[in-house]
Amino acid sequence: MSIVAKAIAQSDQANRFLSSAELTKLQDFFNNGTVRISAAQKLAANQQKIVDEGSKRFWAQCPNTPSNSGNPQKTALCQRDQGWYIRLVSYCVLAGNSKPLEDIGLDGMRDMYVSLGVPLANLKLAMKCVKEVAMGVLSSEEGALAAPYFDQLIRAF
Repeated sequence: MSIVAKAIAQSDQANRFLSSAELTKLQDFFNNGTVRISAAQKLAANQQKIVDEGSKRFWAQCPNTPSNSGNPQKTALCQRDQGWYIRLVSYCVLAGNSKPLEDIGLDGMRDMYVSLGVPLANLKLAMKCVKEVAMGVLSSEEGALAAPYFDQLIRAF
């Protein structure tokens, strides 16, 4: 649920108008709308670059991993997941909250990787590398909006 929908739903449930604090929060959300859209566009346009460079950085630090084993299917699956997470981060930036990440059930994703034998420490490091590359693509203002969602992913693993 977007910040707008959430504020309206909470206000309506309480049978009241939005408070001045809620309106100020919404004004801030609307004021940085152009930055959020720009960040989402850059993440989308640079997704492959972010995944490719993030993978290279990860493999430089952790060369013996299933995604770098020479098995192109494992590499493709790992990079597909990284791209998927970048897309989810862009959704969070647009929504102004982490609901898109929460909806996928990060705990369930972590459990899935464990059941597949993917070392969580590797996944955490890979996502740190993806975040580093993404921050280089985004302006500082855009990065400030996206970074918390990358951090949430990293903490989840």
